[in-house]
Amino acid sequence: MHTVRVWDLPTRLFHWALAACIVGLVVTGNIGGNWMNWHLRLGYAVLTLLLFRLVWGLVGGRWSRFSSFLYSPGSLLRYLRGQGDISHSVGHSPLGALSVFALLAVLLLQVGTGLVSDDEIAFSGPLVRFVSGDTIASATGYHKNIGKFIVMGLVVLHLLAILFYKLVQKQSLVRPMVVGDKQLNVAAPDARDSAGSRLLALVVLGICAGVVRWVVNLGAFAGY
Repeated sequence: MHTVRVWDLPTRLFHWALAACIVGLVVTGNIGGNWMNWHLRLGYAVLTLLLFRLVWGLVGGRWSRFSSFLYSPGSLLRYLRGQGDISHSVGHSPLGALSVFALLAVLLLQVGTGLVSDDEIAFSGPLVRFVSGDTIASATGYHKNIGKFIVMGLVVLHLLAILFYKLVQKQSLVRPMVVGDKQLNVAAPDARDSAGSRLLALVVLGICAGVVRWVVNLGAFAGY
């Protein structure tokens, strides 16, 4: 068996922070009232995390980069037939990659519609003043109904996949996302997870937080 560093620390922290924020968003969104202030803050946090992941998918550790799990349709079909390559067991498998891209896209759409949503009671996204009333109505309807359930559905599928791999494939997907290492039957390159790469991740996160703050403040500045 070979011990391989698959998930660098920034990727692991992103994963668990995103999971916590999604739970918080579902809870605060359903409670409503004054909790909507936290719903907004968590939404901004999720947008920051998503922007970070998009950048980290280009410059992060080897197995966190999108290039390591961009599979062709043929690779996906072979994997579903049980004919996957041994490299599929290192980072994201073709099916796991599909889940990652779907979740990122759905979350970006959910956060984006939240920025231009208005419940006409107490909640108003920071960018509503930049779009038409029809756009606000459509975005609000999607955000509060369709989008919310799609996100919850993908989360449930993600949890079911974890159980499937644990019970059927006898592979733990949770432990590597906690400690970073995987025990593999074949040797594989380690992901870069040095002090320098972690510092880079912190800088990227700070820049992404600054971008989100700027976007959110656009509405406030336009109100003067």
